[in-house]
Amino acid sequence: MGTTYARAADGTRIAYQLRGTGSPLVLLAGQANSHHWWDGVREDFHAVRATLTIDYRGTGDSDRPDVPYSTRLLADDVRAVLDHLGIERTDVYGTSMGGRVAQWLAVDRPHRVRSLVLGCTSPGGPHAVERDASVRRALAGGDAAGRRAALLDLMYTPAWLAEHPGPHRTLGDPTMPAFARNRHLVASDRHDAWDALAWIGCPTLVVHGTDDRLNPVANAHLLADRIPRARLALLPGARHAYFEEFRAVAGPLVSDFLDFDD
Repeated sequence: MGTTYARAADGTRIAYQLRGTGSPLVLLAGQANSHHWWDGVREDFHAVRATLTIDYRGTGDSDRPDVPYSTRLLADDVRAVLDHLGIERTDVYGTSMGGRVAQWLAVDRPHRVRSLVLGCTSPGGPHAVERDASVRRALAGGDAAGRRAALLDLMYTPAWLAEHPGPHRTLGDPTMPAFARNRHLVASDRHDAWDALAWIGCPTLVVHGTDDRLNPVANAHLLADRIPRARLALLPGARHAYFEEFRAVAGPLVSDFLDFDD
């Protein structure tokens, strides 16, 4: 099935892609990325279930209103897609900013989330562990080529990059206007679900690469400690895009976690 649309509460068209058959797994991408973040990985789940991806507002085929965005608003957009499809309850797997969005979905709509997987993400706010200053400088300074090289290094190991020259789908949606990129940045930076994390009652798995410098691994420990009965899985040597480079480990890990009876 190709791209189709749902309407958010404010009328924004939200594009979504439903592929495969079986009970759906919602896959939520990182900041300033469309559903293409999951290209080459989503089919790992299709043996037993369908996958549902979403183009956040501002990305892909969704509308791009120039209004304030928040991770909670993006979670409401996900809910609008679920309502449109008649999906009452589902598993949710969010990575990076998608993990922040997934946190709000599980907090605000607990009856809609059967289980939760939070990958390479953070609780946000003052409790979160920030990336170090050298990472911030590398991503903010220099020319576009230098920033791209810095982001690639944060996403993948040099050995993997040597064998996979691209294209790399995790570096941002190239079709986004500058204002939408900034709206995503602000939404992610202002995320703070710390107080609400203790309310998450569904089975939760926290996954993180031990060598993630874009989102320090200490945030995985914070999430696992804060969310009741959450499980923590650390992938040695993995960086931010662990789900792609380490898919042979990460995919089965997530699938095994999701394989339980209610």
